[in-house]
Amino acid sequence: MITVLKPNTTEDQRNQLIGWFEEQGLTVHVSVGEFQTVLGLVGDTSGVDIDMIRLLDIVADVKRISEPYKKANRKFHPEDSVIDVHGAKCGGGNFAVIAGPCSVESEEQIVEVARRVKAAGATMLRGGAFKPRTSPYAFQGMRAEGLELLAIAKKETGLPIVSEIMNENHLDLFEDVDLIQVGARNMQNFELLKALGHIDKPILLKRGLANTLEELLMSAEYIMAGGNENIILCERGIRTFDHYTRNTLDISAVPGLHEMTHLPVIIDPSHSTGKASFVRPAALAATACGADGLMIEVHNDPKKALCDGAQSLTPDQFDEVMTTVRKVREAVL
Repeated sequence: MITVLKPNTTEDQRNQLIGWFEEQGLTVHVSVGEFQTVLGLVGDTSGVDIDMIRLLDIVADVKRISEPYKKANRKFHPEDSVIDVHGAKCGGGNFAVIAGPCSVESEEQIVEVARRVKAAGATMLRGGAFKPRTSPYAFQGMRAEGLELLAIAKKETGLPIVSEIMNENHLDLFEDVDLIQVGARNMQNFELLKALGHIDKPILLKRGLANTLEELLMSAEYIMAGGNENIILCERGIRTFDHYTRNTLDISAVPGLHEMTHLPVIIDPSHSTGKASFVRPAALAATACGADGLMIEVHNDPKKALCDGAQSLTPDQFDEVMTTVRKVREAVL
């Protein structure tokens, strides 16, 4: 349930109403916007008399929310959320670009890529230290050492770092990671999501290979229910009947999610297509349709990459993509 307050409501009046709701055993989520304040009520609201609330002088409207996701719901929070990742912002008109190799392979590699992507306009550096792979025999990442090398690249360039977590037991290792990524395979690892809900660090949540938008938002709700509301959603392609690309990029997820939630939405054109030659057009389409950012794989020598070289751009190619992305943003804004 949401309660919309009138613009002239005083802080004392608002707090009195919040106190009354809390006495009913409800949790109150307060969203203060430019033109209105929305109180989102979480809990059993079946006993709340909507007509009585609506008659209060300070109340403009009261509505029940049928969607199972509450805190992620745009009705709870009409204004776009802006997620601050160590100074790099995403959402609310702030366009984030996360770039870097699929996996960290050496200090020389990650530092070189970090310098190049920053020069091209990236706002965050990505790099996998723990790699979930389909084959148990494939390169699994450098693990803790990879996170240490990412920290070195951050010190060299100042870029906030992004890396994927696979197990809640690894949380202590991610202390210096600025944006913790939950990959597609872990989108419904609910114990991990619960653990991430209790930390004070932004989360990048990727959509699962065969999950609906509502299921993605329910996974975000798991994190938010624990108290952590700093979440960036990522569309990275879903599995369909077509095998021409690695996955099928669901561009419609961007306007769809923007309608459903206040959380920022970015696109990963690398994993969604699986082909370096497709990354640029997919990135431009994502930018044009209103995505809040991009996540692009960049490797200094893709042919020798230990992971996903076929979908990785060279630094020069990334620079060209960024030049065109800026032009598209100027045209659509």
